[in-house]
Amino acid sequence: MSNANLPTLAVVGATGAVGTVMLDILSHRRNVWGDIRLIASPRSAGRRLLVRGEEVEVVALTEQAFDGVDVAMFDVPDEVSAYWAPIAAARGAIAVDNSGAFRMDPDVPLVVPEINPAQVRNRPKGIIANANCTTLAMIVAIAPLHNAYGLKELVLASYQAVSGAGQVGVDTLHDQIAKIAGDRVLGTRPGNVRHAVGDDLGPFAAPVALNVVPFAGSLRDGGWSSEELKMRNETRKILGLPDLKVSATCVRVPVVTGHSVAVHAVFGSEVDALGAREVLQGAPGVIVVDDPAAGEFPMPIDAVGTDPSWVGRIRRAVDDPRALDFFVTGDNLRKGAALNTAQIAELLAAELSR
Repeated sequence: MSNANLPTLAVVGATGAVGTVMLDILSHRRNVWGDIRLIASPRSAGRRLLVRGEEVEVVALTEQAFDGVDVAMFDVPDEVSAYWAPIAAARGAIAVDNSGAFRMDPDVPLVVPEINPAQVRNRPKGIIANANCTTLAMIVAIAPLHNAYGLKELVLASYQAVSGAGQVGVDTLHDQIAKIAGDRVLGTRPGNVRHAVGDDLGPFAAPVALNVVPFAGSLRDGGWSSEELKMRNETRKILGLPDLKVSATCVRVPVVTGHSVAVHAVFGSEVDALGAREVLQGAPGVIVVDDPAAGEFPMPIDAVGTDPSWVGRIRRAVDDPRALDFFVTGDNLRKGAALNTAQIAELLAAELSR
C-alpha cells in the first residue's frame, strides 16, 4: 500500500461509526495517499480493517502513533480530539478534526471545501475543524445563494436523524420500534407512547419512535440548545458573516440516517424560485430534486448513502420578494462528517504533494 511519493494519512477513531464510513470513502475516492495508518483506542488495537482492498492493522492511540504522519483525521469525541489533536500537530501532522472541540477557536479554520477551501492554509495551530453534520447539510446550499443574492438572515428548523447521537441513538430507535410495533392504539391518547416505551429513552429526552423531540444537544443560556447555537455560530464563521442573523430550532425525528433542514433565507436583493434553482443546479455538492407535482422532493430515505445535499421545495416567500424557502437533506455520516473531513484532507494532500 505504501507509496513514498505520497503523504501519509492517519485515521484516528477508525473503528467508530464515522471512522467506518471514512474507510469506505477512502476506498472509493481517488487515491492521493501513500501509507494509511489506522489508530483507535487500545482495546481496538490489533484489529484488521479493509482499506483500499487491503487489510490494515489498527494501532493504539499514542504519541508515537503520529510519527511520520502528514495528515491525521480525527473521528472521535470532543474530549479525545481536544487532548490528542494538538499532540498530533506537535508531532508534525496536520490535524483535521471532526469533533466540536476546535470549531469556534479563532486560530482554527472551519472549512467546507466547496465554500472556503483557501482557509486550509490558515492553520496556526496545525489544526483544521470540520463543521457539525446539520450545518454541513444546509451550508453547501446556502453559500451559492449567498454569493448570488447576499444573505441577510436565516430562520432554520432541523429534522435530525437519531444516528447524530451515535450508535446508541440508532439502537434506541430500533429498540423502541420493536417494543411498540403492532400496537395501533399508540399515539391516539396522551401518554400512551411514553408508557409503552417506558424508560428506554437512550440519549433522548423523550420517546423518539412515533414522535418528534423538539430538542437536540444540551441546554444553553436563554433556552437555546447546543445544536441550535452550533448552526448559528458555524454558519457565521464559514460564510465570513459574523453579524448574520440566524435563528434555529433543532428537532430529533425517528429517522436513522439523514439530517434535514427547512430553510427560510432573506437576501439583500430580490430572489425568485427559478433563479435560485438555476444557482443551485450549478453548485458543487448539491443535487436539486424539486418537482412536487410528481412527488419528487428531497428526503433522507433517498439521500442516505449519497454524498450531495439534496435540495427542493424551492419557493419565494409569499410576503417578501427577497426571501426564499426550501428544504435540504443529506447523509449526516457522509458529507455531514466523514466526507467533508476527507475532502479537507485531500486539499492538504495536494498541497503536500507539490
